[in-house]
Amino acid sequence: MSAKEINTMSFEEALGELETIVGQLENGSAPLEQSITSYERGVALRKHCEQKLGAAQEKIEKITIGANGDVSTAPFDENK
Repeated sequence: MSAKEINTMSFEEALGELETIVGQLENGSAPLEQSITSYERGVALRKHCEQKLGAAQEKIEKITIGANGDVSTAPFDENK
């Protein structure tokens, strides 16, 4: 896979490449220097995926129904 700029990748692209890197590292067939480079890219891909998920979570709203039956939305709060 080409070394596409991570900040231009979609979540799905980044996750797919991250899965490939994890598989290669688990296999242990790559030379040490390539493994280190792959690991560093994997860390950056993981961070990018976390940022994409965080941004998506901020957009999620939960639907609430009031005591009088009114329907409204409120920001998602995973701690509630």
